[in-house]
Amino acid sequence: MCEATAYLLNNNGEEELYLSDVDLIEPTDDGKLRLVSIYGEQKTLAGRIKSMSLVNHRVVLSAD
Repeated sequence: MCEATAYLLNNNGEEELYLSDVDLIEPTDDGKLRLVSIYGEQKTLAGRIKSMSLVNHRVVLSAD
């Protein structure tokens, strides 16, 4: 499978699981990020992509 796991940086700079099995990340019209899992679960975040490793299936996000 090629889905990614999204992590959100907390105030201590540690990665916390945000959403598993992410299939889609897209910007919204209001400048946020919309993440959708292969199961249809959706989350929207006012933030940005801090790093992304496609080989390791990891996306690290930071909140604005």
